[in-house]
Amino acid sequence: MADVTLGKTRITVNKNGFGCLPVQRVSMAEAAGLLRKARENGISFFDTARAYTDSEEKLGEAFGESWDDTIYIATKTAAKTPQDFWKDLETSLANLKRGYVDLYQFHNPEFCPKPGDGSGLYECMLEAKAQGKIRHIGITNHRLSVAREAIDSGLYETLQFPFSYLSGEQELALVEACRKADMGFIAMKALSGGLLNHSDACYAWLAQFPNVLPIWGIQRESELDEFLSYVKNPPALTEKLQEVIEKDRQELQGDFCRGCGYCMPCPAGIEINNCARMSQLIRRSPSAAHLTPEAQKKMFRIENCLHCGQCRSKCPYGLDTPALLQKNLQDYKEILAGKPI
Repeated sequence: MADVTLGKTRITVNKNGFGCLPVQRVSMAEAAGLLRKARENGISFFDTARAYTDSEEKLGEAFGESWDDTIYIATKTAAKTPQDFWKDLETSLANLKRGYVDLYQFHNPEFCPKPGDGSGLYECMLEAKAQGKIRHIGITNHRLSVAREAIDSGLYETLQFPFSYLSGEQELALVEACRKADMGFIAMKALSGGLLNHSDACYAWLAQFPNVLPIWGIQRESELDEFLSYVKNPPALTEKLQEVIEKDRQELQGDFCRGCGYCMPCPAGIEINNCARMSQLIRRSPSAAHLTPEAQKKMFRIENCLHCGQCRSKCPYGLDTPALLQKNLQDYKEILAGKPI
């Protein structure tokens, strides 16, 4: 077994966290069964958010009668006012059927909340901690500038940020800065939004970083079983897995859409977070699902692009999203015309 300690929180858990966003897509009974099975087999860190519809409720259903100090819950608020902060927190506690949250995180804010900044948000965190309703304060983000500011501020105990073997030097620098600041680093999108399909290679690469906790998005029992196998037998970074990593890097590193969805909604109705990375998706997963009449209809909505620039301005990675959409549409048309995939 391999464990990780989340910095100054001193929360120590198995190096497999359960990302609870996907359990929105399954029934209450299915979700509760997955969550309980995960806990019974060594996974004890569960990450959710107020924005993940009924994800918190499903955690409450799974553990509401059996909470103890060995189950760690992280949730998030996207509140922009103190009133909404308290509303979110009380709703989360009610959904979870729990008196406190182990780690409460600001959910991808456009700025780094600090005491005295006029928003009152960080002051709410401090008050909630004083009341015993939260135990530790964290922040999640997709923006390097906000992440760096959060680390430098000394105000946060954890940072949650996209991190995988497609990450570059800037993300590696964030992990090292967190280590030096005694901050836990929670790796979201460790499978790069589904583009990486060798979870053993992803795990083995992330295992090199002792302060990093990957959270895997899970909605099927087969996926859970895959990660549970890593609890007892963590994959090593073998030469074979290194070859997988290098091949993926050659194909995917650079300007590609991570599918985070922060560019949405699109005024023209384009499903940007999937359409802007269709070229990768169609080659790295069974292609039939991406070529149905319904899928084609979604892709051809790109032709209705208004060129308003909203998606480009909202992309946390600074991508030229309209250009990516056009590139993916052209590639898609060629595939439909019979070009080999």
